[in-house]
Amino acid sequence: MLSVVIPAHNEAGVIGRLLTGLLREAEPGEFDVVVVANGCTDGTAEAAGAYDVRVLTTPVPSKREALRLGDAAARGYPRLYVDADIELGTADARALAAVLAAQDGPLAAAPERELALADRPWAVRAYYAIWTRLPHVRAGLFGRGVIAVSGAGNERIRALPPVMADDLAASLAFAPDERVIVPSARSVIRPPRTLADLLRRRVRAMTSVSELESAAATAGERTGLRDLAAIVAREPRLLAAAAVFVLVAVLARRRAARAIRAGDFTTWLRDDSSRA
Repeated sequence: MLSVVIPAHNEAGVIGRLLTGLLREAEPGEFDVVVVANGCTDGTAEAAGAYDVRVLTTPVPSKREALRLGDAAARGYPRLYVDADIELGTADARALAAVLAAQDGPLAAAPERELALADRPWAVRAYYAIWTRLPHVRAGLFGRGVIAVSGAGNERIRALPPVMADDLAASLAFAPDERVIVPSARSVIRPPRTLADLLRRRVRAMTSVSELESAAATAGERTGLRDLAAIVAREPRLLAAAAVFVLVAVLARRRAARAIRAGDFTTWLRDDSSRA
């Protein structure tokens, strides 16, 4: 049985969107879905309870704690860890499960990402035009809202240190030949609606990467000028977008430096604009 674990903190406004698409074409009993409402002050648990899923609640507003509780309650493999604010269809979940269940299949898989950018301002679209072309972004499991694992893959990620950049840590836990991006599966991601919200998200990302590098005593993949130059050389029309990307990166690094110096790796700079 395919199990789906969904940690949800104050996601009453979007959890129904995810569950509707995920369960729309599912057969009765095909998916074992566990929603863990963690530290919620809204109606997340009630909204999820309207669907054929199991809902757990905890007063602790921690994604890691929610994942731990969801893991303990989940019944089968392959297992999908899904963010509550994305969209994932029945067929997408099936495609991920099929790849992991195949003989000699990978330990971990993720879908292609589809960024809903149509109504975002130019600067936000410009940033993501570069970000989505970076080699480590294209190959990594992170930033897709979904990570699927086999039983052996689950054991690997359970051993990871407790860090804020949980999806990046999970991606780095698997060698390139142990993970795969499944072209037939797609998750819809809603980026920030404003440049200010994008900057908040990037500050959180840089802070969490620093925490991960410290906890794991290893360096994550960083974007360099050579990466940007290669992108612009292939597509000169992206020169202005590259300038926006650099500006956002510089500003985010400066702001993240304060949190890193203070050792603040718990403040979650949540982007509520993408949930509107």
